[in-house]
Amino acid sequence: MAEAFKFELVSPERLLVSEEVESVVIPGAEGEMTVMALHAPVMTTIKPGVVTVKTVGGKEERYVVFGGFADIVPSGCTLLAESAVAVGDIDRADLARRIQEAKEDAADAKDDQARSKAEQFLSQLTTLEGAILPA
Repeated sequence: MAEAFKFELVSPERLLVSEEVESVVIPGAEGEMTVMALHAPVMTTIKPGVVTVKTVGGKEERYVVFGGFADIVPSGCTLLAESAVAVGDIDRADLARRIQEAKEDAADAKDDQARSKAEQFLSQLTTLEGAILPA
């Protein structure tokens, strides 16, 4: 059995998770990363995606996050999300609204850098939509 560590998932609205867990898979800006007890200290930004939490009991819980950052230390991990919700509670209309806003941001971009950033965010949202919502 893997060693447990403290994990907290916090959004501006509420504390979603605060418990001892075995592992957490985080959608880091540079790619997915698995955090376990005694992980080297790291601070990373989070892209829109799914956080998978494996509890001490072996149960997996999944949460959708829309950006933020993670602070990882050997004794724990705190993920501060811009917005987060359990996958089972995802609001399809909210996700569709976010995708539409990202499309508008890409179309209205003033320069190539802004357009590229908006298109990257749109791509992340559509990938997320495909990963969590059935066709």
